[in-house]
Amino acid sequence: MKDNNWRKFGLTPTFDVLGFGAIAVDDLLYVDHYPPPDVKMPVTDIVRQGGGLTATALVAVTRLGGTAAYAGVLGDDELSRHAIAALEEEGVDCSLVRRDPEARPVRAVIIIDLSTGTRNIFSDARRFVSRAPKEMTDALISRCRVLFLDHRVAAAGVAAAQVAQRLGIPVVADVERLLTPEVPAMMDASDHLIVSAGLAQQVTGRDDPARAVEALSRRNRAATVVTAGDAGCWYARGAGPVMHQPAFAVEVVDTTGCGDVFHGAYAALLARGADLSRCIQFAAATAALKATCPGGRSGIPVYDAVEAFMQMQG
Repeated sequence: MKDNNWRKFGLTPTFDVLGFGAIAVDDLLYVDHYPPPDVKMPVTDIVRQGGGLTATALVAVTRLGGTAAYAGVLGDDELSRHAIAALEEEGVDCSLVRRDPEARPVRAVIIIDLSTGTRNIFSDARRFVSRAPKEMTDALISRCRVLFLDHRVAAAGVAAAQVAQRLGIPVVADVERLLTPEVPAMMDASDHLIVSAGLAQQVTGRDDPARAVEALSRRNRAATVVTAGDAGCWYARGAGPVMHQPAFAVEVVDTTGCGDVFHGAYAALLARGADLSRCIQFAAATAALKATCPGGRSGIPVYDAVEAFMQMQG
């Protein structure tokens, strides 16, 4: 972890992880199998949960015993209230949320195929609002030991990452899509870049995750990670050799949120001062355990459960 400069600026961290980024309200529909077009299909269950890349990652942090805060923008509508209540119920501090009457969380309908454990996500982010770059101040960013960003706040994310770098605070980035022109700059400004194999291929043109890690790696970056589902993940320190972490074998029930949980577990361990290999292995185990339970958040395990699972795996 970087040498922090908080004391130099007279600042003290409050949270292990502070996040700006996607927050969602997810309606999960469970079906026996995903239907072809123009077919009526009964659902076996409907569940409403909180979701979103950053928000779910922060829930993973608190489930694992860390402290976390969400500092995005939400309104006063029913969906915003639900999103905040779901975070606060998990111990995520929402006192830094900025209110905007026009803002809404992302709204998602997720259809889970019970025969395979896979899901299809239909989302509406038309009223999602990001903080402005000018709001990324020392006083705000210095509240954390680790800063967490995702692609939905790329413009503000670049500014936040620059402040964090000056304060010596590591930045973890979750990028799923090249949503805006600022996303590549936010990726470059991140100390711990964790992306999917699909996004890595899109950016680098390389379909081999190991080669994609090589292309994305930077000497001044603490870690570059490319995740590939049940194939595991590939990662490198700086511009060093690429290593592979196999996925843990589990009986998959629902993969919703697995990537977000991986990121959150990684950030939680990083805030504790763990080294890269430990962060990767622990994140992979946490995501695997989440996949054995339905829902994007309900299946996130606690710290002791992950440790016990890893010991059982040898």
